[in-house]
Amino acid sequence: MKHKLSLLGLSLLISLLSYSQEYNAGPFGKGVLNLMGQDSTWSMKFGMRMQFLSTGSWEKETDGGLVDPEFNALIRRARLKFDGFAYSPKLKYKFELGLTNRDIAGQSEFTRNAPRIILDAVVMWNFYENFVLWVGQTKLPGNIERVISSGNLQLVDRSLLNATFNIDRDMGIQLRHHIDFSDKFLMREKLAISQGEGRNVVQGNLGGHQYTGRLELLPFGKFKKKGDYIGADIYREETPKLLLAGTFDLNSNAVRTRSNLGDFMFNDVGLYETTIRTVFIDAMFKYRGLSFMGEFANRDADDPIAKNSDGTETGDIVQVGNGLNLATGYVFPSNWAISGRYSSIDLDQAITGRDPSDQYTLGVSKYIVGHKLKVQSDISYLDLENAVDVILFRLQMDLHF
Repeated sequence: MKHKLSLLGLSLLISLLSYSQEYNAGPFGKGVLNLMGQDSTWSMKFGMRMQFLSTGSWEKETDGGLVDPEFNALIRRARLKFDGFAYSPKLKYKFELGLTNRDIAGQSEFTRNAPRIILDAVVMWNFYENFVLWVGQTKLPGNIERVISSGNLQLVDRSLLNATFNIDRDMGIQLRHHIDFSDKFLMREKLAISQGEGRNVVQGNLGGHQYTGRLELLPFGKFKKKGDYIGADIYREETPKLLLAGTFDLNSNAVRTRSNLGDFMFNDVGLYETTIRTVFIDAMFKYRGLSFMGEFANRDADDPIAKNSDGTETGDIVQVGNGLNLATGYVFPSNWAISGRYSSIDLDQAITGRDPSDQYTLGVSKYIVGHKLKVQSDISYLDLENAVDVILFRLQMDLHF
């Protein structure tokens, strides 16, 4: 199967090169190939990126010592990305494939037991003034840390809050709009209606639908080079820039334990359904190399404990509760950077059976060519109430064309 996909991709590239008017490699980090049709009615930029990750973890013993460490090395991400426009510059598209085991894992009967290779397949139509309609599968307008690309993160990977509460990708439509109240003050509105079961589900709509709304305020104007969706202030904003935002997500008759993620909740008659609500409040600030990001998350459900038709519990539960994530950092003129993060998860213990957890992380990064070529390392201390604490060390290299 993988060989067939590779041959198909190679054939596609050869065909594009044969029929395009011109093709050339852009600067490093701007795509491997930049193609333009003979009549300038379409374009395509092809890029790739890789992340190589090594980890070491130690559990803390009751006497304060550490047990023997566990080490792991893997290709964390390996992705192919295509984007451009078709017919008109007002009709853009993005297509991204994930090729590592972690990207394609999660297959189930609802994906026809096939690997989940497609990450994004979306068309974006600027049909009127500042209105843009998105159609396809892509990230929902959720918390800021999730929408930041995994290749543009300030630390090696995202936080505990994101792992527990994020609403990720789904299939549906989105309407996006922005208003310029002045030369500086900008407001962006984002609305989405999606299938509600996550990416690559092909067995029809399993529960209800998912409705997401996000409002973003930028009182000091736009960030340089979309820096509000990039970790760390690598562009060293010359004036203070601030993003204040909130998201409300309602997944009606959801069938998974984390809204459109997590395990499917089965009962004696099929799938258990309950309406799940998720709220995010977040902020991003940057100024002269200094950055701060803050996020709060809350999730609740109409009935978070899955039940059979006779009222007996199935064992599945919705992950309801709160999360907090605070991160800061500074990028030196030499493009070395230091960063720190505090994340806290406080799920409803009576429902989930999970004790509160806190994680403290310190990181250092070297941006050789911005986020396109960098080396990052961090060390985290995971404080688990009524459980064994864990120390985690990570070292990662990113290469993006």
